[in-house]
Amino acid sequence: MRQVPVKRAFACVMIAVLPACTGAPEQADAPRTATDFATSARCPSPPDTPVHIKGDTFMMGSDAVYAEEGPPRLTQVSAFWIDRHEVTNAQFVAFVKATGHVTVAEKPVDPAQFGVPASQIPAFMLEPGSAVFTPPARPSRNYADWWAYVPGANWKKPYGPQGPDAVAGQPVVHLAWEDMQAYARWKGGRLPTEAEWEYAASAGAPDSAAQPGPDAANSWQGVFPVVNEASDGFEGIAPVGCFAPNAFGLYDMVGNVWEVTADFFRPGHDPRAADNPRGPSENDAYDPLNPGFASRVMKGGSYLCAPNYCQRYRPESRQGRDPGLGASNVGFRLVYDRAPR
Repeated sequence: MRQVPVKRAFACVMIAVLPACTGAPEQADAPRTATDFATSARCPSPPDTPVHIKGDTFMMGSDAVYAEEGPPRLTQVSAFWIDRHEVTNAQFVAFVKATGHVTVAEKPVDPAQFGVPASQIPAFMLEPGSAVFTPPARPSRNYADWWAYVPGANWKKPYGPQGPDAVAGQPVVHLAWEDMQAYARWKGGRLPTEAEWEYAASAGAPDSAAQPGPDAANSWQGVFPVVNEASDGFEGIAPVGCFAPNAFGLYDMVGNVWEVTADFFRPGHDPRAADNPRGPSENDAYDPLNPGFASRVMKGGSYLCAPNYCQRYRPESRQGRDPGLGASNVGFRLVYDRAPR
């Protein structure tokens, strides 16, 4: 039986707001479906070989946009290797074939995790599934209006059971923390610390709060969540390798999908933690959006980030991530402490 935290990032476990979570907003115009954001486009596939990053000191964090991203301070990281691109569906297929791993999204949900009588839990919320982005038909600032728990959504069927299959060259999504950890053990790597990830993503470039150009990263052009101009060529997730790499030769470090790191989340940085910082302890972790459990830090924003709502398409960006639930815009990449074979 699948074990999940009580509180969800998209608030579908709040039974009182169930209509928002079922994809049935109170309006005449029908919203677009999740599958409208699917793409089968192909791009040149970058190599799977990791990149060696030499240790150095850099300015980590920022006060430019969101308070929880600061304060900026000089931070030292040691050398490491990092995946050139996000873990793809093709790579995850190889892992599943080798190990028989079944992801959290493919398992039924334990009703005890909701903290309410089982009779109050809609049956569909106990089915295997995951959180899928489905935009509303009219503007909204309530994220419950564009996230739905979709039974049957998982890494193989990222838009739900009626949608297309996962595309081999796209980042794998809908994974929980334990799924990412299992892949990392099999691959001989680990999830990066926030400092390692941010150093690799910044690649020596100066901080900027500006949205990347449509040729530089996959983000949301237009008024989120209802107008997606897709001037970067993609309404949804892009295959890895569609946009130019950064100065370290790394692809999609900002935009496309959020990337989960090893650190627990707490708003703001500890200015004293400047030498290979590892983030707060689990006991000291705190996520205001999900106060019932310890979130992990995710970095870099996704294709859903737009200037009017989510200016997270930057190396310094950070948010908490529910470790027990996947989503259609969250992925990961690995780092290694020695040269991978």
